[in-house]
Amino acid sequence: MGGPRFEPVRTVRAYERIVEQIEEAVESGSLQPGERLPSERELMAQFAVSRSTVREALRVLQARGLVRSRPGDPHGAEVLPFSPAALHKSMTTLARVDELSLGELVQFRMVLDASANLLAARLRTGEELTEMESAIERMRAAVTASASAGYDEFSAADVAFHDAVARASRNKLIQICTDVVRSIVLDLIAEKLAAAADREALMRQTIRHHEDVLAAIRAGAGQLAARLSRQAMYDYYVGYVPEEERPALRTLLE
Repeated sequence: MGGPRFEPVRTVRAYERIVEQIEEAVESGSLQPGERLPSERELMAQFAVSRSTVREALRVLQARGLVRSRPGDPHGAEVLPFSPAALHKSMTTLARVDELSLGELVQFRMVLDASANLLAARLRTGEELTEMESAIERMRAAVTASASAGYDEFSAADVAFHDAVARASRNKLIQICTDVVRSIVLDLIAEKLAAAADREALMRQTIRHHEDVLAAIRAGAGQLAARLSRQAMYDYYVGYVPEEERPALRTLLE
């Protein structure tokens, strides 16, 4: 028999409907960060549900980072401003349950960093260029430091460089996603990085890539900065990505 195929109807619990309505109010701007929801008693009356149902809904909303709630608070739950922590938690969960592969995460980071560099080359300020140069100087100094402390300082300076570029992009979503994806990728390959045969060579290669990117950003060469960024990300991560996922990364270099 032709025609559409339908799926069984899912029973929706009362607390889920409460969550949906409050989420919609936040997304539409009817509820602003800093405002309070009605008290538990008022929510029970408005939704015509039990206290346990209201509290379950508030627990879900709090877990999603939308509200701060304390049981019995007479002032009601507080609507929170957007936080990258919720996005980080969601993406980390997706990665941990294999919904997002390492290859997909690295590919997304290649896209993000290239976009940040393209925009930074057009929009950066002199102060931001100084921040990028300072981060590279810290990376150079860290290479000659003691092994463990040196690598920790190198990693911190590397993050500072990418953060400066992301800020120079003037795009908050790029800044947030860059930070989230970077931390997830590094968490996934932390043990492999720690066991790298020649960590100093890897650090020096990273510095050279950053120097080239900074030169392109300083010159206002956005397309070149983006291309160099994609290549640098590919060179750094490809060895950690399963062989079958590497062709997807190479498509970004064409």
